[in-house]
Parts: sequence; structure tokens; C-alpha cells
Amino acid sequence: MAEYSPPGKDKGAGKKRNNKSGKVADFRYKRSSQPNPKRGNSASPQGSSVPEKISKKNGQNSKGKPGPRQAYAALDLGTNNCRLLIARPSGENFTVIDAFSRVVKLGENLATTGKLSEAAMERTLGALKVCSDKLRRRNVHLARSVATEACRRASNGAAFIERVREETGIVLDIISAEEEARLAVLGCHILLEHGDSPAIIFDIGGGSTELVLLEQGGETVPRILDWLSVPWGVVSLTDTVHRTGSSDEERLARYTEMRRVVLESLQPFAQRVSEAAKADDIRLLGTSGTVTTLASLHLELPHYDRKAVDGLIVPSKAMRDISERLSHMSRGERGDLPCIGQDRSELVVAGCAILESILDIWPAEKLGVADRGIREGILRSLMAIPGVPDTGRSKHEGKRA
Repeated sequence: MAEYSPPGKDKGAGKKRNNKSGKVADFRYKRSSQPNPKRGNSASPQGSSVPEKISKKNGQNSKGKPGPRQAYAALDLGTNNCRLLIARPSGENFTVIDAFSRVVKLGENLATTGKLSEAAMERTLGALKVCSDKLRRRNVHLARSVATEACRRASNGAAFIERVREETGIVLDIISAEEEARLAVLGCHILLEHGDSPAIIFDIGGGSTELVLLEQGGETVPRILDWLSVPWGVVSLTDTVHRTGSSDEERLARYTEMRRVVLESLQPFAQRVSEAAKADDIRLLGTSGTVTTLASLHLELPHYDRKAVDGLIVPSKAMRDISERLSHMSRGERGDLPCIGQDRSELVVAGCAILESILDIWPAEKLGVADRGIREGILRSLMAIPGVPDTGRSKHEGKRA
């Protein structure tokens, strides 16, 4: 068997490290230095207009008049996708007012070159400029923008972050794998089935996969018992385990090798959670494009429907069956399937290999599906900051984008 050194293998699993992100999302989004003639605003001394501050008590501005409802934003720059959510508080939840998502392939060939390519950076900058425009138009009060595995791993990751700041005004925070896992849990744990047994939430990304062992109790957010981040996501695994041919036997051999590589990385975590995995009613919740895509195929949807997928509970065996079927198909055949398309046709196989490996170490009978994660976790963190106005007591989260 071929041996692979996981990219960024120093990213320890489940160990306390000193590189935990310590940045607090408390920066104001800076607007253009040019005043808006319709409003008659003047530029601030720093060259950016300053929004009127909202009273903590009643949402009024400094003149005692009702102020605009404040918007909050979360931007997640991953190895494969650039995603933005802009929302307003709604009681204990929030209502999304704008969203953006684009496949940018920032981590393309990163596993083999160790750096971000110029073409990948240009694609990503194009998407981030769209996000910057949306942030300005939506009068965002508070925002947090994070970058994950691709920028953590790339030798030119920090230089790219500075380039983004200069060209778009967006200040990206390269978060640790531990922070990434925490935000994913915060964003989707409400979809986890209730139970007394332990549970695992996992996030299959483009450049890494995070798994978190949780214990539910009386707390609002489940307690994290253990966690792991492995540097295998749909992009990094695809780029590392190369294609050897187009026959069915060769496709199966490649898929088997992907499974071996991932399982090897999961072994330390598998040993630590082995006793918990023996419980009768262990639970599993996944948040990623892989699980939402497979759930769509399970439902035989003609096109992706978030409302049908988010919160769905699927038999694990059904997800395994779909994974096996996809692993035998050619890229063209996968691309012709609804809800996959050409963009995902190559990467979905790696996602299936990671998912099956997770099911090997955590054999839950059912799999929960979440079309939410880091961005929602960021928004909840922002809105929990003291001083966020109470803009309603709705019991529901409202329309989600």
C-alpha cells in the first residue's frame, strides 16, 4: 500500500494547543470613505463612515429616534467554498436577509504544492469582492470572517490574508481546527436528536474533517468531551490519492485506498471513543456538502432543496449504499445525477470515503443531516455579545437562505 504523509500533520488531534484563535469578533465593518450624498453622511477621520450606534435597551439612536435594525454577518472561507450569511436577530434566533456561496477551489493542488496558486487566489478574491459589496449594502453592524484549512496549511496563506484585506477590506481570521470544530457544533447542534447517550457531530470540509464527541445535558450547548481534526477533506483527499485508471476495478481500488488513508488518521480518536461507541443509542450528525448531497440522492430530489434536507434523519445503511454506488461510477455518470453536477462529481467520492470511515468508528444506525454549521455558529456568537439589541421575541428562526 502507498504511504501518505497527511498535509499539515502537526495539526494535533484532541490535544490542547497554544494556537487556539484568541480573536474576538468585535470589529466594525468599514465602509467606503466617500460619503453618501443622499444621506449627507460625512466621512470619519479614519476615512470610513461610522454607523449610528443603537441603544442596548430599545434600539433607538443617539437622538432618541428608532434606529435601523442591525445586521450581522458571518463569512466562511474554506478550501473549496466561499460562503456568506447576513442576518438580523429575531428573539433567541435570527432571520437571514442575504446569503452568498461560490465554489472557489482555493485549495486546488495545495496538497501537492504546499501553497495557494495564483489562479485559485484570483477566483477567491472575485468571490470576496462580491461579499464585500453585500456587507456594505446591508449596513452590517458586526461581522466575523474566518479562513480555515487551506489558509492554515498554505505557505503563502498569511500573505493571501493580507492581500484580501488590501483589495476587499475584509479582515480574515485564520482560525484553529479546534475553533472550527467549536463553531460547527454551535451552528448545528440544535438538530441533534435528544438522548442520554454520547453523540458525534462531524464536518467534512474541503481540506480537513472535524469530529466532536458531545454529551448532552441541561446546558444550551452540549459539552464537548473530545474532538479530532484530520487534514483530509474532499479536496485534499482527492488531490492526494490520485486516479490510476478508469475501469471499475481501478475506481474501486482508489476508493479503497481513500478509506484506508482516512481510517488510519482516525485511529487515535477511534480508540478514545471506542467505549462510548458501544452504547445502544449513539447518535450522529453531519454538516457538510457531502452529507447534504447524499441526503438529496436518498430523497431522489430533482434539484437541491434545503428545506427538505436540513434536519433530515437518514438510515446510515442508505448512505453507505449510495456511497458505494457513487464509488463505482465514472465522473461523467456522477455529474449527470441530480444534486451533484460537474463541480461536485470528482470531489463527492472522497466525501463518501470519509463518511464511511466515520461510520466505521461510530456505527450509529441513523445519520442526522445539517445544512448549517460554521457561519450559523459565528452568527450565534456575534449575537450573544453583550449589547446586541433585542429585536423581537419570535419563537422561530424565520426564513433561512
